[in-house]
Amino acid sequence: MISAHLKPQVTRLINPVVKGAVRLGVTANGVTIVGAIGTVSSALYFYPRGELFIGTLVICVFALSDLFDGAIARLTNGTGTQWGGFLDSTIDRVTDAAILIGVLLYMVDRDNTVAILILISLVTGGLIPYIRAKAESMSIECSGGFAERTERIVISLTAIGFYGLGVDFSLLVGFGLLSLVGVITVVQRMAIVFGALKN
Repeated sequence: MISAHLKPQVTRLINPVVKGAVRLGVTANGVTIVGAIGTVSSALYFYPRGELFIGTLVICVFALSDLFDGAIARLTNGTGTQWGGFLDSTIDRVTDAAILIGVLLYMVDRDNTVAILILISLVTGGLIPYIRAKAESMSIECSGGFAERTERIVISLTAIGFYGLGVDFSLLVGFGLLSLVGVITVVQRMAIVFGALKN
């Protein structure tokens, strides 16, 4: 939902930088891999140590790669390559999981309720794209649902960042919301597939 509204404006904003990067020989897959290494390393280094705010800031910088790799792919290959799309999608799952695992390692001995909510968010975060991929393998369009990847990332990083600034309830509220919308989205996508197969 968020990405659908903001993506065209953001693309226009970063296009000059993207064109410069392409002239320098930067590839979409290279940006994807660097961004992934940076995100995973930051999440698993800063978060378990309790450095939640600085970790979130660093992750946000590396998360920008998700904007640039797609723009570079479109500029150099039109819609990008199949391998590039597969790589990007796979790495998205890895980075999303690393963020949640990093904060889970910090919270597991501090707040059982928050730890459980993070686990629910982790599981639903994996199920949502899996359901879509499985549905599409059966030729069923299944991209609907309340919480797509952009929304989930925004909610989780906002909650983690504010907790790092001393807002103690932010993780409970953020991951409570993330768990709820994650479960709702899983049910929504299952309903889409059920309806398509029933007809």
